[in-house]
Amino acid sequence: MRNGEAFQRLVAVMARLRGPDGCPWDREQTLDSLRRWLLEETYEVLCAIEGGDPATHRDELGDLLLQVVFQARIREEEGAFDVADVADAIADKMRRRHPHVFGDEDAADAAAVSRRWSELKETEVGRTSALDGVPAALPALLRALRVGEKAAGVGFDWPDHRGVLEKIDEERAELADAMAANDPTAMHHEVGDYLFTVVNLCRHLGLDPESALQDTTRRFERRFRAVEARAAAQGHRLRDLRADDLELRWQAAKAEVG
Repeated sequence: MRNGEAFQRLVAVMARLRGPDGCPWDREQTLDSLRRWLLEETYEVLCAIEGGDPATHRDELGDLLLQVVFQARIREEEGAFDVADVADAIADKMRRRHPHVFGDEDAADAAAVSRRWSELKETEVGRTSALDGVPAALPALLRALRVGEKAAGVGFDWPDHRGVLEKIDEERAELADAMAANDPTAMHHEVGDYLFTVVNLCRHLGLDPESALQDTTRRFERRFRAVEARAAAQGHRLRDLRADDLELRWQAAKAEVG
């Protein structure tokens, strides 16, 4: 009961903000202008999850929920749908996509659920390709992962990770050839092929490529800042140090910082 009351309160707040006596900024927003905020709030939720603080996670989820209510309010003003239609649509979809819970089907494990979900999705949406439904606006790593998953779902995949490793070696050689030829177009294509194959290796290993790259970037930042700080304490600037000196400092930072 409290959930419904809290949600209705948020909907009412948004209606007031968009009303004639509401907020000038909120009133002038459009679906197009809200796109950047939707993306920003989504990433802030991810950061909150990573940070592990429940209060921050709660607040960031609220900001994300506001974006849903905001867009639904704009559509309501257009006469298209309202936020109740949004909630009903997703609730109906979840019931349809879980016949093993709300119907009379059985599901042996999570893999069976995933296969049945894909089958139902294709039937409902009337898609013509196994790759349909992957948003073009997804970040590149995530889109590559989703495309690989879709292709693998219909059997278009390497048997195991060893085949992907062999493909990585092949793509590396092709990239080296493009670099030797100093061909910018070929290098662009071959770097893309290399990255796409690495993403598929992550998929075969059960790893999230976005998370792996984020972790590596954070490690690099920690180590680089350590090298930078120690050099500054000794009166040096990194740009003035020799390559072999930088390498020694880097290896020391790896051992100390992790």
